[in-house]
Amino acid sequence: MITWWARGKMVDYSHRLMKIFELLFSHYGPRRWWPGDTPLEIAIGAILTQNTAWRNVEKAIENLKSLDMLDVKKLYDIETESLANIIKPSGFYNIKAKRLKNLIRLIYEEYGGDIEQLKRHGDSDLRMRLLSVKGIGEETGDSIMLYALNRPIFVVDAYTKRFLENHRLYDGKPDYQTVQKFFMENLPKDVYLFNEYHALIVSLGKDYCKRAPKCPLCPLKEDLYR
Repeated sequence: MITWWARGKMVDYSHRLMKIFELLFSHYGPRRWWPGDTPLEIAIGAILTQNTAWRNVEKAIENLKSLDMLDVKKLYDIETESLANIIKPSGFYNIKAKRLKNLIRLIYEEYGGDIEQLKRHGDSDLRMRLLSVKGIGEETGDSIMLYALNRPIFVVDAYTKRFLENHRLYDGKPDYQTVQKFFMENLPKDVYLFNEYHALIVSLGKDYCKRAPKCPLCPLKEDLYR
């Protein structure tokens, strides 16, 4: 039995988390996240989505596609300023262009321009390699690992933390690693499950689990009022 420390006692949360997943999946269906045709496009999207809405990322990626720029060599060769202008709809485009170039430089110079070659690392080494890239933090790096490289790691974001707090699954101010550990120790280690679960929590956060939560309408009200 896997347990977690909350409100002064040891509690088994494995069953509860799977029940929550079933309720969300029944309500929303498969999310099929992360949208993207290739691992490279998904990795680019993970950087561009920092501090902006996904609709803005889609516009930036469409710009890249229209110029046939979803290519490691072309992204490596392009000037950072020119790249910034292409991804302008994503916001903070000068910063994001530099971060994107940092990732592309890693892929091109150390992995022969093939993002799939990153898969030769084990999970721990891969994560450290991604986090060593300037501008890639835990959420972005884990998103690349899970969604682009199919590694079983749970992605944590603001929606995840709010969901835990609203459902009293964690007592205290959750930090990234603690929240990630909570999910990974209480769920089967499975890429598909982690993928769908995080995407479902994002949908929940956008629709119901807001800063002013809509609890009576929430598909998880059965769990909330348990």
